[in-house]
Amino acid sequence: MKPIALRSSPVVCNYYLTYRCNAKCGFCDIWEKPSPYATLENIAANLKDLKRMGVEVIDFTGGEPLLHRQLPEILSMAKALGFITTVTTNCLLYPKMAEALKGKIDMLHFSLDSPDEDEHNESRGVKVFEHFVKSLSIAKDLGEKPDVLFTVFPHNIDQIQRVYETFCLPNDLLLILNPVFEYNDVGSALSEADLEVLAAWGKRPLVYLNQAFIELRKRGGNKVNAPVCYAADTSVVIDPNNQLLLPCYHLGIEALPINGNLYDLWHSPEAKQAKALQGKHSACEGCTINCYMQTSFATHLNQYFFWALPSTLKYNVVKGTWKAYL
Repeated sequence: MKPIALRSSPVVCNYYLTYRCNAKCGFCDIWEKPSPYATLENIAANLKDLKRMGVEVIDFTGGEPLLHRQLPEILSMAKALGFITTVTTNCLLYPKMAEALKGKIDMLHFSLDSPDEDEHNESRGVKVFEHFVKSLSIAKDLGEKPDVLFTVFPHNIDQIQRVYETFCLPNDLLLILNPVFEYNDVGSALSEADLEVLAAWGKRPLVYLNQAFIELRKRGGNKVNAPVCYAADTSVVIDPNNQLLLPCYHLGIEALPINGNLYDLWHSPEAKQAKALQGKHSACEGCTINCYMQTSFATHLNQYFFWALPSTLKYNVVKGTWKAYL
């Protein structure tokens, strides 16, 4: 049975400010793409349309979003319009920009792949571990509470305990466990045993893990004959060239020029056609991409909605983002 939609408007915008990155992560291929920077003029116009469309959360992403020199100004515009903002960074630039970013990011994520300095640096392709540690200290001094975003692979799942005890518990920071997903020959699958370990971790204090991600992987991911992905309905994806990507960034079958009118483009016949095929393309078979499943499960009433609900409530209570809805 098709899930019941709980809302008719998209909930989040994945706004790619640039594909450029100052790291070279082995599990990501975004940094390999040539890229401009999104312009302030286009961002301002799009934010207004996103508000009209009912979007509530703007994820300013990349690449490395802190490479965009106007990020503080961009975040201020988003906050002025009432958006919840989120930024994930590798921390290379955070020490320099922390003061300018203070108070402008509701969900700030510091990425970490290993509690071992050499291993983390190797994963990122640059010496970044010391910047991660320094960023934690600076954020604490500024009264900011970033989340530690730990992407879980088969080779580092046994390091969760060290990350939790070394960085999260002493600093009262939330640990986000992000199960790796596969696309374009990037990433490696987690075993059934790995998934059980993650499920147990999700029950601990100061740990966020969406149980629906675990259940989806156990069931082989999205099925094109009975899709559970509603990426195009729930997420607005904008690239650095000011194009609307449909049905999602990773598939990117349609790249429609926005030309100053995102609202009308979102409701155009071309966009509606792309939305009708979401989760049904051959490349959608077995998909477990977290960011799109997150919004799909939160906005459609099915078994995944109930698996995702406890972790969603837990995160909103811990972070206080529920206050934005009052």
